[in-house]
Amino acid sequence: MTWIKETIMGKTTVEKTTQLRQRSPEKPTPSGKPPEGQAKENSERNKGIIQKQRRFPRWILYSLAGIGVATLVVLAFRPAPIAVDVGQVTQGPIQVTIDAEGKTQVQERYVVAAPVAGRLQRIALEAGDTVESGKLIAQLDPLPLNTQVRSAQARLQQLRAELTGVETQRPKSQEMRQAEARLRAAEAEQQSANAGVAETEAALVQAQRDHTRAKELESAGAITRQQREAAELTETRQAQALEAAQQELESAIADVAAAQEAIPLLRAEQSDPDYLLSVYEAQIAEVEAELENLADEADRTTISAPVSGMVLRVPEASARFVQAGEALLEIGDAAKLELVIDVLSADAVKIKPGDTILVEQWGGADTLTATVNYIEPAAFTEVSALGVEEQRVNVIGTFTDVENNFPEASLGDGYRIEARIVIWEVEEALQVPVSALYRCNAAWCVFRIENGRAEPKEIVIGRRSPTAAAVESGLNAGETVILHPSEQIESGSKVESR
Repeated sequence: MTWIKETIMGKTTVEKTTQLRQRSPEKPTPSGKPPEGQAKENSERNKGIIQKQRRFPRWILYSLAGIGVATLVVLAFRPAPIAVDVGQVTQGPIQVTIDAEGKTQVQERYVVAAPVAGRLQRIALEAGDTVESGKLIAQLDPLPLNTQVRSAQARLQQLRAELTGVETQRPKSQEMRQAEARLRAAEAEQQSANAGVAETEAALVQAQRDHTRAKELESAGAITRQQREAAELTETRQAQALEAAQQELESAIADVAAAQEAIPLLRAEQSDPDYLLSVYEAQIAEVEAELENLADEADRTTISAPVSGMVLRVPEASARFVQAGEALLEIGDAAKLELVIDVLSADAVKIKPGDTILVEQWGGADTLTATVNYIEPAAFTEVSALGVEEQRVNVIGTFTDVENNFPEASLGDGYRIEARIVIWEVEEALQVPVSALYRCNAAWCVFRIENGRAEPKEIVIGRRSPTAAAVESGLNAGETVILHPSEQIESGSKVESR
């Protein structure tokens, strides 16, 4: 056994042994042969052993090579796991909300309008200015009123003068001719005024048509907003011109009537001076009453603030001609705000007064709270960004715990917000992400992950929020489900989390 081991260990060992033997004196071997003969015999035996060893591993190597190739083929054709997004079935609170955009508005808004038609002097107030109740905020110059006053004063002066004439002497034939001349002049003025009214009416009709057409073209994107506003301004100016022409016509008609009345009066004066005195006195009293009414209207041209508050909006501060009832400015208390949330009519029927409103994207980091005050009873039509007509309803809400949630000055009138109206909520509910649900026939299903493989599971769900659905049966808390399952995933598909 000793010489086989030396042979297997290699040539270096043998050489070392030989060297040692050379250093020692030659001694006979146990076999009785000399060292040279023994070495030769050992060499022949070693060759036989080496040949046997070379034949032995060859078939083993071939077997191992075949196993390796088979292993590589199996690994190459084995399907790789599908990368998926996963979520958990959890137990906790859940809310069902209606998400919509809205804006803030003051709870009490006062629109100050022009009490009479006239020329508005420039408004010195701007949005954000504070006003006190009873303070002057606007001034009107009632041009039509002034014209009427002057006309009434002239008629009053004429009547008084004629009354004096009746008291002193009977009228002369010259006065009759003058009265007839005034009648003819008044009739000519009336005809001219009639023509002016007809012309301005036609111009107004054309301006209205142009304005309507401009609004249609603006909606279609064919013209700019400035072009539409120019058409609107033309319509407004034509309306003002028509009103002025109508006033001139009324004045001309009044002059004709007065001239017509003067002639029979003059004739009557010649026959019955006492009767004329009574007529003049009645006419004078009528004109004086008209002047008193005009004075009352003139008092309304000084416009005062109805309440104390802040100026919210001034449509137009420059001096201009305004019609009776036209809005001049808006006043309100910006610290007392409410919410106006625009929702679909199909969602409005699910909302009731008292529901909680979560206010987000208002400019602050915290979520503000509000409560539904009421739902407006009337809907309105609005065209969506996709061009679809929608019936929408305004939901009015009031902030709760305003002082603790945000400073009163943080929000103002007309600020945009995003609101989530809570229509249902529970504190503890088994829930699964909505993105894990898919339809399987008429039921809802999810893919659970069991031992690295996808297994479909039919479940029963209840209320759903935008992110989660309440699970009534089919799942347990802590189970892992696949989010956004694709068509590649089937029952038994091997999956791995992204």
